[in-house]
Amino acid sequence: MFEKFTEPARHVVRHARHEAVEGRRKVDTEHLLLGVLADGDNLAVRLLTDLGVRPDDLRAAVGRHAGLGEADAAALRQIGVDLAAVVARIEESFGPDALRAAPPPWRRWGRRRPDDGGSFSPRAKKVLELALREALGLRHRHIGTEHILLGLLREGHGVAALVLAEAGVDLADLRRRVEAALRTAA
Repeated sequence: MFEKFTEPARHVVRHARHEAVEGRRKVDTEHLLLGVLADGDNLAVRLLTDLGVRPDDLRAAVGRHAGLGEADAAALRQIGVDLAAVVARIEESFGPDALRAAPPPWRRWGRRRPDDGGSFSPRAKKVLELALREALGLRHRHIGTEHILLGLLREGHGVAALVLAEAGVDLADLRRRVEAALRTAA
């Protein structure tokens, strides 16, 4: 499937894998969003900026959500715990990235360690499948960063969608804007 990806879209996936490996986790929607944001001059970033959303704010929000699984974050929201406020207080006391996973321990040459990140979660795989479907639906012969963003929006339940919604982004409106920009560019 990756043979249909444009070079910038491949960069998104490479960046997502890098982010996941650093956090010793599987690639998930938040990593794909970070990959989209890594290139500050793509259509997705321009549209988000037009909506008043700063990529740095989204990166920070992903960082706040990274320590907990999606189910944990949802459970805390249901009992009234403001996870963003808790993380802000921790970072205020202990510094930025205080909750970031420690780097992997040193290992001897020739010995492989188990996979501690870089593989794809079912949700991330679904986003990439949806990106392909979005490209096909638009009759594009390639998958670009904008298709990955459309896949994230269509999936709509991962940390990426949560972070976008918390930033005040109307996911349906952003989807319409991406589609309109693609039609204009064609």
